Amino acid sequence: MAKVVFKNQTGNCPELFPVNIFDKIPENHPVRLVDSVVNSLDISDILKKYKGGGTSAYHPRMMIKVLFYSYLSNVYSCRKIAKALNENIHFMFISGNSTPDFRTINDFRGKILKDSIKTLFAEVVKMLVEMGYVSLDVQYIDGTKIEAKSNKYTFVWRGSVEKYKDKLETKINSILSDIEQSIMSDNQEVNKEELPKNINSEELKKRLAVLNKKLKEPPKKVAKELQKLQKEHLPKLEKYERDLELLGDRNSYSKTDPDATFMRMKEDHMKNGQLKPAYNTQISTENQFITHATIHQTPGDTTTLKPHLTSFEDSYNKQSKEVIADAGYGSEENYEILEKKEVEAYVKYNYFHKEQKRKMKNNPFLVQNLFYNAEQDFYVCPMGQPMENVGQGKRKSSNGYESQVTYYQAKRCEGCPLRGMCHKAKGNRLIEVNHKLNFLKQKAKEKLMSKKGLEHRSKRPIEPEAVFGQLKSNNKFSRFTFIGLDKVELEFLLMAIGHNFRKMIATIALFEPKTAKKSLLTIKNYTNNIVSLASEKKTHEKCLIIRMECKNLKIAA
Repeated sequence: MAKVVFKNQTGNCPELFPVNIFDKIPENHPVRLVDSVVNSLDISDILKKYKGGGTSAYHPRMMIKVLFYSYLSNVYSCRKIAKALNENIHFMFISGNSTPDFRTINDFRGKILKDSIKTLFAEVVKMLVEMGYVSLDVQYIDGTKIEAKSNKYTFVWRGSVEKYKDKLETKINSILSDIEQSIMSDNQEVNKEELPKNINSEELKKRLAVLNKKLKEPPKKVAKELQKLQKEHLPKLEKYERDLELLGDRNSYSKTDPDATFMRMKEDHMKNGQLKPAYNTQISTENQFITHATIHQTPGDTTTLKPHLTSFEDSYNKQSKEVIADAGYGSEENYEILEKKEVEAYVKYNYFHKEQKRKMKNNPFLVQNLFYNAEQDFYVCPMGQPMENVGQGKRKSSNGYESQVTYYQAKRCEGCPLRGMCHKAKGNRLIEVNHKLNFLKQKAKEKLMSKKGLEHRSKRPIEPEAVFGQLKSNNKFSRFTFIGLDKVELEFLLMAIGHNFRKMIATIALFEPKTAKKSLLTIKNYTNNIVSLASEKKTHEKCLIIRMECKNLKIAA
């Protein structure tokens, strides 16, 4: 029988010359990429927040490296991060053997990093631009709803608040009127003032102060009513006013997270749509890299486009040449905004796909299929009767945008053999037309049906949709762990940075190991060169050379 030989175990034996455990980390490991990228970031704004004095502090650059690598590795809990810093060789490397506890990590993330995360995210994206991964000339925009960290049963609805507030104001006015009548019957002097129908808490306080001053010894009944106004109705009125102030333009909010809005989610544990407190996250992608992200409190995508584009301009001091989005963004206001910004918009509108079907094309009773005489401004119904202009009106959207509409009406619909198929309203048929929106839709349709439009339409489903699938399904990020709009934005941008690192690593990993190793070394040299070249004012020329090297290595997306 052959002799069994086991390998020696020297781990528990002391060594004269200890081995550097960080040499065990491969040169092409993601932790080295994060280390190189963060070393090139400008964190001067964060350093200014440290006042000095007292005990020494952990360096913010090290803390940023730890957080970026944690979100890259799908480790979001501060306790798990602190544990990994003592047990995981990669976390030890990225932290330089520093071991901040979970409170320190949480305070840095929630207090110091919160105001600078947008700038850091933009700096990482700019680095991707210089490396050739993205150009920022194209934005594929889409949104998804992510559940907030709050109780889904503690909700406040605008309709209920307004209803109960109106009832309370009516009751208050009635009580004040009864008090004045009682005072007048007792021949006591008091200034009778007309109260507004919708009384607020400040006016009620002033009124109660006047009554208490005039009536030093009020009757028992009046004293009881005044006490009820002071201790019961006034606090309720103040609460309703606070609720309306918190709601702002929203229809609801959660008591445990007032910044969260109740939105219709696509899935729940019973696979049915359900109202839950959530945030509407909007992202711009290019080559499946997240180039921009914003958080909104409105459930619809239509009203989010303007602030999203404005935020993009603030981050990069430029606007994309092309924007691609689905029908959720197709509105008159959005088309107008994109035209003013001189952006080529490949944005669908409602019924874009249905209009291409034979059923809608061949329906002669639809407004869009009626003949329109632009010179004399009238439509012609299927029976050949002219429908003349009978006036104009305005339509206001939820965010206050006004649209101009024109009304056209037929004169003789009685006895028409096609009336049952044409319309079912009483009297003559009346149609409403938004000429400006129709013109913008026609322009959008021409772009969408062009060769470039077809290319963008084929890419749009695999751009932001794939990113959301990666974040929500693969990385299990289906619910925020922070409360409040600012911290939710911080959390999502950290997730976005982690995604961009994963995407960069995945792109490099498609090539052979030798090429991947060489590519990562080139990126490391590139990030180191950014810092040294900034002082020489030759960044642009030399970065172009390095970018060409990256392209030659086939790492550009």
